[in-house]
Amino acid sequence: MKNLKLNLKGKKFGSVLAIVLIIGLSFFTAGCTEQGNENVEGAESAPPGETSEFSEPVKIGYVLWDGEIASTNVMQQVLEQAGYEDVEIIAVDAGPLYQGVADGQFDFTTSAWLPYTHQNYWETYGNRIDSVQTNLEDCKIGLAVPSYVTIDSIEELNNEKDKFNGQIIGIDPGAGIMQASETAINEYDLDMELVSGSSAAMTASLKKSVDSEEWTVVTLWSPHWAFNRWDLKYLDDPKGAYGEADHVETLARQGLEEEKPDLYGILTRFQWTHDDIQAVMMDIESGMAPEEAAAKWVENNPEKVKEWIGEE
Repeated sequence: MKNLKLNLKGKKFGSVLAIVLIIGLSFFTAGCTEQGNENVEGAESAPPGETSEFSEPVKIGYVLWDGEIASTNVMQQVLEQAGYEDVEIIAVDAGPLYQGVADGQFDFTTSAWLPYTHQNYWETYGNRIDSVQTNLEDCKIGLAVPSYVTIDSIEELNNEKDKFNGQIIGIDPGAGIMQASETAINEYDLDMELVSGSSAAMTASLKKSVDSEEWTVVTLWSPHWAFNRWDLKYLDDPKGAYGEADHVETLARQGLEEEKPDLYGILTRFQWTHDDIQAVMMDIESGMAPEEAAAKWVENNPEKVKEWIGEE
């Protein structure tokens, strides 16, 4: 009998313990469920898109002109300072640049020379691109020679073509300035060859000629560090083959304003001067890596950067 009582007491104790454990587990589960619901509700109440805009990749297209290398690297640094985690810059020729913005391969570019230099590309793709803002004013293109060259007009080139070895030294064949130079050759009936290459090859050829005081004529534009480095002059263009001065424009893919409003706001505020861009170009030409030259400019111009970001 005594053993039976002990067994009964043991069973009662086990039952009570089981009940206590079940009740405790129920409260724990309810608490976890409530906490989980709170987390979901908190996520739903967070501002939609705020985090994703800064974590999503940003792709910037540009052409390999000295000024566009400078502006694009500066913009990359500015966006990273603004909090964008993945900013990629991609160099292409002018035609693929416009097509890439139109097709949404690039979010934007700061490299559009309008209304003259890139006129053909704008006519082809402009109805599928968002024109955001002019970022640089009064940008001239044309044919340039060292100041010691004794002619002053494109009209005089044929008379001295032998001194130029019958060549006009150009840049990449897809550039708008090369198209304008083809127009100039036709307009002025020039018996000279337009030599395509790259911006770097053109300036290397110019340096070699200036160092030996030889005659040379190159496709050139302003702003450009070459005008700071050497004494150069544009040849007069009485027939207007190169048009009036351009401006450099920021273009964006359609839909960027709605999808990334903070980024779009920065693009609307991005404007600078010839002195600004030439400071970056000169550092690059002097041997500094583009990203280092851009970082130096950003560090030295905090107020302007804050203005672009929208912190002032």
